[in-house]
Order: sequence, then structure tokens, then C-alpha cells
Amino acid sequence: MRVVLENVTKVYENGGKRVTALDAVSFTIEEQEFVVLVGPSGCGKTTLLNMVGGLLSPTSGRIYVEGLQAARDPAVGMVFQDVGLFPWRTVRENIAFGLEEMGIGRQEQERRIAEYIAMMGLNGFEHSYPHQLSGGMRQRVGIARALAIQPDLLLMDEPFSALDAQTRTLMQEEMVRIWDKTRLSTLYVTHNIQEAVFLADRIVVLSRRPGRVISIIPVNLPKPGRDDKRYVSECNAYAEQIWQLIRQDAMAALRDGGEI
Repeated sequence: MRVVLENVTKVYENGGKRVTALDAVSFTIEEQEFVVLVGPSGCGKTTLLNMVGGLLSPTSGRIYVEGLQAARDPAVGMVFQDVGLFPWRTVRENIAFGLEEMGIGRQEQERRIAEYIAMMGLNGFEHSYPHQLSGGMRQRVGIARALAIQPDLLLMDEPFSALDAQTRTLMQEEMVRIWDKTRLSTLYVTHNIQEAVFLADRIVVLSRRPGRVISIIPVNLPKPGRDDKRYVSECNAYAEQIWQLIRQDAMAALRDGGEI
């Protein structure tokens, strides 16, 4: 499945004042491609992700998919910074939630729950509640819940930003492993340039509000194994290229504050 964004613009009305969050944004997410959005605060990254996920509608332009095998809406899995687990549900019950909503039969639910618990390294924690888990473990559950519905597209909004540095690095490595196993088309939002370089097939760089595409950068390095010391200089060069593109906007955004 291929996702196409075509001249997507989003305008908010706030007390009679019109604020343009995004202006004529166009790019594609190809089949099995991991696309990362980066840009300064206020550039509309989360707004754009929510429009791709169908939670918001563009003011103008359109977002559509190509290549679905059947006449249906695409299944979308979403993972957020605040993972949003139900505190009264165990790990397995949280993973089951989307399957229950889809009306998946009990036997198939159990098969998928077991599969994604194993994939995310959650064996032994099936009957634990969210408050009994570390931040990294809670994010693993959130990712397992998103994957269990077997989505056509995975959307991730700053999923690791609240984690400590060590756990974040481990989760980035885990994300590469998961993508290599599932090959899901993915749109991922981050403020962290190094994280973008580590994960992305292509990086879409947005300007300060109104968010416009200022560059689309292919990362021409092997994804599994990108952390090898052989690629340190290349990864640093990509990060520096992105930083130079957004540096002035990021400084201005610091003065203004606010994310749309």
C-alpha cells in the first residue's frame, strides 16, 4: 500500500483568527517504507500525522492510498508518546483491545496476542498491569497493540521521547528489528535528528509554521546495522545536513513556543 499526500493544507480557526499550520505539503509513503517527519516545534508534525491517520481532515488538498488489495479503508495502527494503556487491563488484555473492536474471533485473538507478546519480548508479563511496568515495557505493549491489528500503515508520534536516554536507544534498536520483521509502511514523528537518521528510509524536513516541505532526504545506509561504527561519519553528516536546514527555524520556535 502506498500513501499519497497531495498539497495538504491545514488552517485552524481560533477566536476569529486563522492560523495556517501546514501549507501545501506533498510527499508519499511507499510500500514498506519508513518515513520520518522532523522539524522545529510548531511546524505541524503531529497535525500531519493525525490527518494521515484520519483523526483530522485537511482544509485543502487530499490524502489517499493506492494499492490496497480489497475495496476497504486501510487499517492504521497508532502509537503515541502517552501510550494510553488501559490501567485496569493486563498486558494481554490491552493488546486484545483492538482485536475485540474489530470483531476478531477468540482463537485468532489468542494466536495474535501470543505472537506479538513474543515479538515484543513481553513473555512473563502477560498478566501484569501497566503500573507494574517500566516506561519502555509500556511502550512495548503499545506497539504490540498497534501491530496486533495487522495494520496497513503504522503511525508513531514521538513514542520514545519520554524515556530515559538508555531506554530510548534500546527502543530505537528494537524499532529497527520490528520493522525488519514486519516491513510495515511507517510514518514516524520525532524532534530527535539522530533518531530520524537511525530509523528512516527517507526524512521529510518541515519548516517552521506554516509547515512546508523544505527537503526530503533519502538515508542511503543499511537500516539493520546502521549503528555499526563504519557508518558513524555518514550518520553524523546526515544529522548535520538536517540541523542546518532547520536551525534558524528551531531558534525562532524556541522564542515563540507551542506545537501544532
